[in-house]
Amino acid sequence: MTRKIAVIAGSLRKDSFSRSIARNIAALAPKGYEFDEIDISKVGFYNQDLDGHEPAEWLDLRARIRTADAVLFVTPEYNRSVPGVLKNAIDIGSRPYGHSVFNGKPAAVVSSSPGNIGGFGAHHHLRQTLAFLNMPVLAQPGMTGSIDISFGTRGASAGALPGKASAAGCAFTASPAASLSTRVSMPRRMRSEEFFS
Repeated sequence: MTRKIAVIAGSLRKDSFSRSIARNIAALAPKGYEFDEIDISKVGFYNQDLDGHEPAEWLDLRARIRTADAVLFVTPEYNRSVPGVLKNAIDIGSRPYGHSVFNGKPAAVVSSSPGNIGGFGAHHHLRQTLAFLNMPVLAQPGMTGSIDISFGTRGASAGALPGKASAAGCAFTASPAASLSTRVSMPRRMRSEEFFS
């Protein structure tokens, strides 16, 4: 059975490191996984006045996450937090209150930064948000520092993931026979092998 992973990259830059990491994780994944990269550049700002009259872009984002078995978030760090465009997409998917498309979906977080701490601030903030949204998150951090050295100043093509970034996405290559689990009991922390068991 094919498992569908919704992929949300938190950067809009054409040669985004986050998008390069996400595409390389997808390229390294075992058979049986389909990755749906969601473009968050055109969803517009969340505005509660539009609840019940949502733009087509909001409905599309919600539908694609709703049909996914899990969500992979790959984000840079801006000012020790996640980029506004990523938080906005999460807000759109989680509203209106009580109708979040994220509720109960397993998630993995990978953060990156040209700095040595690999986007720790963004990683930590995003995990806090996902905990509130009732998303069981892969327990081990996936942080990649000095990403500009790993990839160069421009992103890398699929299949060219360097060792350091590959380790950040190791959950997607944990077991060739693995299958995604949606039966994770909260609040126990998931181990990487459980994400695909």
